[in-house]
Amino acid sequence: MEKSLISLCLLSGLSIGNCFAQVPAKPNILLIVADDCSYYDIGCFGAVNNKTPNIDALARQGIKFNCAYNSVSMSTPTRHCLYTGMFPMHHGGYANHSSVNADVKSLPSYLGELGYRVGLSGKWHIKPLANFPFEDVPGFPKGCTSTNTDYTTDGIKEFMGRNNSQPFCLVLASINPHAPWTGGDASVFDRKKLQLPPQFVDTEVTRKYYARYLAEIGLLDQQVGDAIQILKDKDLLKNTLVIFISEQGTQFAGAKWTNWNAGVKSAMIASWKGVTQPGTETSAIIQYEDILPTFIDVAGGKAPDVIDGKSFVGVLQGKAKTHHKYAYHVHNNVPEGPAYPIRSISDGKYRLIWNLTPEATYLEKHVEKNEWYLSWKAADTEQAHKILNRWQHRPEFELYDITKDPYEFNNLADKAAYKQKKAELIQELKKWMEQQKDTGADKDVPRTPNKKKIQTSSAS
Repeated sequence: MEKSLISLCLLSGLSIGNCFAQVPAKPNILLIVADDCSYYDIGCFGAVNNKTPNIDALARQGIKFNCAYNSVSMSTPTRHCLYTGMFPMHHGGYANHSSVNADVKSLPSYLGELGYRVGLSGKWHIKPLANFPFEDVPGFPKGCTSTNTDYTTDGIKEFMGRNNSQPFCLVLASINPHAPWTGGDASVFDRKKLQLPPQFVDTEVTRKYYARYLAEIGLLDQQVGDAIQILKDKDLLKNTLVIFISEQGTQFAGAKWTNWNAGVKSAMIASWKGVTQPGTETSAIIQYEDILPTFIDVAGGKAPDVIDGKSFVGVLQGKAKTHHKYAYHVHNNVPEGPAYPIRSISDGKYRLIWNLTPEATYLEKHVEKNEWYLSWKAADTEQAHKILNRWQHRPEFELYDITKDPYEFNNLADKAAYKQKKAELIQELKKWMEQQKDTGADKDVPRTPNKKKIQTSSAS
């Protein structure tokens, strides 16, 4: 199909870029969401230990996003942002296991009004459920902490093929590779040869658990392949926008629950035959809040002003090289441990992190009890001391050149040469916080949903 499309372009005198810019009416939409998966453990994003052939194939068929980000590196608030198109403080469900404000509207309502069937198979972790009226599609397991990672595709096949006259939007929310890392085959990895990320303390126990985590990424890749095969078998791939996102980073300390690159950067891929040009990449800054308005856009609607994100259809078409000037991130540690509020901003080259209570010691209750973390604390090495100190004790400001230092070990915040960039990012971050009515440290407390009605408007 791609060859015939290119031939048609040449015969008609159009550029290939223009041919790939055509947007079909009301395509099907498939959104595949991983769970606690670090972007650097996906093959086409630089994985060195494992292979992800199905995800990589999706990238070859579409566009790879090199500057895609979540706003909160925890499951519940990340999904709240994804499904509402609103920033964390705006929808209110910014703490883990919290609820969005009473009248916040979400993806199934917006696309339902535009004639779509909207379903979700797998992990939910969104509250309250009344605000997220997805059809419950059986198949993928729901409990991310379960040791049972078995799944079936029968319910997914039925949902996709139920009514060809009505477009669908299906979210496949995998629980892989969320701990406890019991799925897949860890024996395929030679633990001694694994190359550990630099924010890991190198212990035998770490290598054991890292192999188990990588095995679940293999299972995730299998799920992606199964979903794409269903679309092919039902002849639906030709008119389906497929997006894959890796959610936040792994539960190993230094990724999830942080505003560091390893926590907030996403391995994001989009493939849409006839629209995305195969094998392309973009450095446009995209946030998860942009995904819903993009879906509304391709469905023929108009996103209401209450949505913070904006459609990136122009990026998918190859017509736009940029999207946002900055990406923004928040972290409130309650209920994951003692309060430790963090805010950050990135312009794609630099990331500034503002630790609002730098005098405090950072603790995360899930990390503290893990066998691999206990092995870090027991390791009496210079590397272990450095990494544990970085995790627990942080300066007020951190500034990194994430293009040269993606794992963020070289803090530039106090370097005279970066004084102007630091001031710019602090000013822009404070401006965003004010716009979002984010008062900072006093938000890091047990979350009580706002019952006050939020004004929304229907997508037209």
